[in-house]
Amino acid sequence: VLHSLHYRAVAVSEPRPGVPQFMVMGYLDGIPFQRYDNERHRTEPQTPWMAARVEPEYWDRETKIDETYLNRDIMELERLQGRISMGLIPPHPGLHMLQRVCGCDLLSDGSILGYERHGYNGQDFISFDLGSGRFVAAHGAAQFTKRRWESDGITVSVLKNYLEHTCVEVLNKYVGYGRETLERK
Repeated sequence: VLHSLHYRAVAVSEPRPGVPQFMVMGYLDGIPFQRYDNERHRTEPQTPWMAARVEPEYWDRETKIDETYLNRDIMELERLQGRISMGLIPPHPGLHMLQRVCGCDLLSDGSILGYERHGYNGQDFISFDLGSGRFVAAHGAAQFTKRRWESDGITVSVLKNYLEHTCVEVLNKYVGYGRETLERK
């Protein structure tokens, strides 16, 4: 992998001080470069080169995007907990988590690998196969989510466009911003 851009998000069922209900971190080549959580209600830079290189409006846009994911992921976590009460997912005492990783890798041959994967309570739940444009359910409980996301048509087309185009453009732009730091790595 020549360069990578990915975002890791987690939503929890029982937030407490220091453990926000939702958090997302952006990583460029493994370096955390931005962070959002629902306690701060703001996407913030995590590196000097992101703080210095992007326009102030960038942080407003990223905050809106992250708040959209906050609402979506919390709603999905609540749906999954509802499936537990219906007996469709085995019960799990205590805290429940929905994890998501989404991003793209620029490979040394110039090709791009885009991905989105979701986990529930630390186990694989559902992933997106960019080649086929379909979601892959890791087990039966994820079939409901797969059908819902594929049936709306919007989820697949937006995700495919992001992974094939937007992610690559953003990756290249951010590599330019952090080139000096990344070359020292």
